[in-house]
Amino acid sequence: MQVLVRDNNVDQALRVLKKKMQREGIFREMKARKAYEKPSERKTREKAEAVRRNRKAARKQAIREGLIAAPKPKARFAGQRRPVIAPNTGPRPETTEAKV
Repeated sequence: MQVLVRDNNVDQALRVLKKKMQREGIFREMKARKAYEKPSERKTREKAEAVRRNRKAARKQAIREGLIAAPKPKARFAGQRRPVIAPNTGPRPETTEAKV
């Protein structure tokens, strides 16, 4: 795996490298190799991964065929995010209650 360092910007190159490694699944593989995995655990994990893959493929196919609605895309902000101000954040108005 290769990453080019531009303008001596090592931080950016490291970020790009980490993203590539994440996409390739290297971190997941390193974590799995830390300890021994019993054959029964391996079979269980592989079956669960296969089920997950099949469900994902079926969901994508259903979206393509129009059987289910596609998920809403997440909003991407180009600039700095502003804090959201909730309505009615001021002091609450005094209310009078009748005591019985």
